[in-house]
Amino acid sequence: MPRLILLNKPYGVLPQFTDEQGRPTLADHVPVKGVYAAGRLDRDSEGLLALSDDGGLIARIASPKHKLPKTYWVQVEGVPTEEALQRLRDGVTLNDGPTLPAEARRMAEPDGLWPRDPPVRFRAAIPTSWIALTLKEGRNRQVRRMTAAVGFPTLRLIRWSIGDWTLDGLAPGQWREVTVPGRETPKAPPHRLKAPPADTKAKRPRAATSARRRT
Repeated sequence: MPRLILLNKPYGVLPQFTDEQGRPTLADHVPVKGVYAAGRLDRDSEGLLALSDDGGLIARIASPKHKLPKTYWVQVEGVPTEEALQRLRDGVTLNDGPTLPAEARRMAEPDGLWPRDPPVRFRAAIPTSWIALTLKEGRNRQVRRMTAAVGFPTLRLIRWSIGDWTLDGLAPGQWREVTVPGRETPKAPPHRLKAPPADTKAKRPRAATSARRRT
């Protein structure tokens, strides 16, 4: 049976198993031979990454033509207006062409969210807020480019879900194996990290140009 592994990739980890420069890789967290990442999740991004030893399954998960939705929790600088969110929903024009329509909403900061290492840096007197952004395509650094295009740069990026799979139950660096699509999937253990409700409030940093952990 093909193997399918879900990993909560920590910040700073490359989405590959080897690196000539000695940087952290998937091999530091997944001691399983013969599996490969289904798509990418940039080194400076965190969250759900699927791995498999089946090329066809990897293609179905990673290829945009299958339109498997991927949801990201995005901490941005500033408080996005409804107009900015609507632009994300309609699609924005990037240097490689217009994006497909997306789902975008404001959300509360996730409860139980682990602190990032290193911490996010904030600018003095500028609030930050969170949005949930769901895409059905996967261009290079697309989420960051989209939020920047509507005037709200990304500070922290976490992939919460791929299709029906989510981060629920996985701390950074942890992984679990599930069955392939079409078969019964083991139920994820309960975990305090849940998708938060929509929210319009922003968080304002306590100190000017500070580097601190978010909890």
